[in-house]
Amino acid sequence: MITHPFTYLAPATIEEAVALLGRSGEPKVVAGGHSLLPLMKLGLVQPESLVDLRRISSLREIRSEPGTIVVGALATHRAIAADGSIRSQLAALSDAAAAVGDLQVRSRGTIGGSFAHADPAADEPAPALALDATIRAIGPKGHRDIPAREFFRAPFETALAANEIVSEIRFPLRKGRGGSAYAKFPHPASRFAVVGVAAAIALKDDGTIERAAIAVTGAAAAPFRASAAEGALLGTRGDANAIATAAAKAAEGITTLADLAASADYRRHLVTVYAKRALARAIERARA
Repeated sequence: MITHPFTYLAPATIEEAVALLGRSGEPKVVAGGHSLLPLMKLGLVQPESLVDLRRISSLREIRSEPGTIVVGALATHRAIAADGSIRSQLAALSDAAAAVGDLQVRSRGTIGGSFAHADPAADEPAPALALDATIRAIGPKGHRDIPAREFFRAPFETALAANEIVSEIRFPLRKGRGGSAYAKFPHPASRFAVVGVAAAIALKDDGTIERAAIAVTGAAAAPFRASAAEGALLGTRGDANAIATAAAKAAEGITTLADLAASADYRRHLVTVYAKRALARAIERARA
């Protein structure tokens, strides 16, 4: 039960929503509501107004542009997982969206809401990092594009300004032989990622790896790219030994979280295990 009073606002356009953010005292944006409303019921967040984006139908679009797939901020996890273009060209994102929560959460929760909330155990930030996505934000001065590597800063903290709204996430498409995958160890109750790993691989004509991107969620205060592991794969053929060597470096230099779900050491172990699984699947898909 939400006990504090607030003003409910339902703009019809993104421009109207941005204007309301500037006029409303202590506002919060609501998309699917799966992150914000539980916090309000617990009294942890008490906004003076809610700006509900659900009437802005354009934010639900998943569309293709030259060299890019654009996912609207209000696209649900279920819609992302079911989209054929995403399954075939951004498989890690499809994997992650299909692994979010349960059917109810996937049907209601949105990718933009998840990114803006920035839970360190959320699934989709990992493929966003591995696939070099860009988060487009709209504010009073127009739009700006924020690379995923700069967007997620700390638990529940992003590069998004208070008067900005996530409008879409833009995923570049790479030519040539490539594949990606996401694998996670889910919390048995919440299904959040205790550890999740996304991998994206590009192969040269001779079958050696010319690009490797590995991103980890759930293990640290914010999702991160495992640069040491990426470097270890370059120039290899992606065999079992190369995968194992790279996976062992996936948590290098990172302070891993410790909580009731897993100790810091266990999380580091899980990063290695799930980096192996994501890499093996991504390489298999690249060779298919």
